[in-house]
Amino acid sequence: MTSVAERPTTVQHLTGGVVEYRLERRGDAAVVIMHGGHLRAGLTLDEDVFADAGLTVLAPSRPGYGRTPLSTGTTAAGFADVTADVCRHLGIDRVAAVVGISAGGPTAMALAARHPDLVERLILQSAQAPLTWPGRGTRLLAGLIFSPATERLTWGGVRGLLRRSPDVGLRMLLRDLSTVPARRAVAQLRPEHRAMLISLLCQMRSGEGFRNDLRRGVDVTAEIGQPTLVLASRRDGSVPFGHAEYLAGTIRRAELVESRSDSHFLEFGEDWPAVCDTIRAFLTAARPGDAAGPGDAAERG
Repeated sequence: MTSVAERPTTVQHLTGGVVEYRLERRGDAAVVIMHGGHLRAGLTLDEDVFADAGLTVLAPSRPGYGRTPLSTGTTAAGFADVTADVCRHLGIDRVAAVVGISAGGPTAMALAARHPDLVERLILQSAQAPLTWPGRGTRLLAGLIFSPATERLTWGGVRGLLRRSPDVGLRMLLRDLSTVPARRAVAQLRPEHRAMLISLLCQMRSGEGFRNDLRRGVDVTAEIGQPTLVLASRRDGSVPFGHAEYLAGTIRRAELVESRSDSHFLEFGEDWPAVCDTIRAFLTAARPGDAAGPGDAAERG
């Protein structure tokens, strides 16, 4: 795959509000995916590891993204409850894992903490911990370029630059996504990954969601009892590796696995196939309540 095609979604009116979601039914077991900033339910980078395992995928658009208004849930805890309602509406009574990617991490953690009867496991990929994020300068800049008056213009400019000068555009964007010098990070992208990244960036929008993501939420890590897999790269320029270390140190049954990716996108790392093997092993391990699972403290990375 060299481009990212938007997939069909559904809009549902529930007690908690209007929510957009994508449902791809495969088997009885399901995963819920909370995407990161600037993404909505119809966009995905790489879910093959779940598709290949025959898992049903439920991916909602978080508040302010896509066709989910900011008023639905609004906070991580509020939208976790809305997502639990979506699961009930769809007849999903157990979730093999909730996957929190980047800014979707807090909502995934809230879903695990607030609905332990629903969620069996938790996967956190390049996920934000309840730490100060981002820095003050980035926060101020984001407030300007992703405001209601400028957000559409900002992404229009990104798309125009990527079409006219893709190398320049990728270098500019990867400066904030990788600790590796931007020119080198772009040069090391495989051709298919480069095409996928350009395609994804050209379809991103922030709506009201990203500014909402900048609000610091409540720390629920001590309330999470499920086995948890934390995946992160030390070269992530967007979410520092310290976030992964915090999550692995405060979630009781967490295991930290370090990716060798050069950026925030673990899917582009040379070791992504090995990371996928780790995810598959984690998903098929003994369920909570059975013998000690893969995330017990003695096995932390």
